[in-house]
Amino acid sequence: METVLGFVAATLTTSAFVPQVYKAWQTKRTKDISAPTFIVLLMGISLWTVYGVLKEDIVIILANLTTAVLAMAILYLKWQHDDRLDE
Repeated sequence: METVLGFVAATLTTSAFVPQVYKAWQTKRTKDISAPTFIVLLMGISLWTVYGVLKEDIVIILANLTTAVLAMAILYLKWQHDDRLDE
């Protein structure tokens, strides 16, 4: 039951990033996205992934790896379409 709850929570929180990635990809507009925020978020997600590995918790690992990919996609799109990561 705990694992199911974890997967549901992970799916909801991780999927929250999908519309942002999709919109940035479609519109190529990323000016209002804060790169420093996503860099710090990516650092935290990375630490959560390491924590999940140490705890051998597949829910934590998968949720954070997926979120890391989405955060990196947003940063990549910002870099591609903004030409600067300082906003």
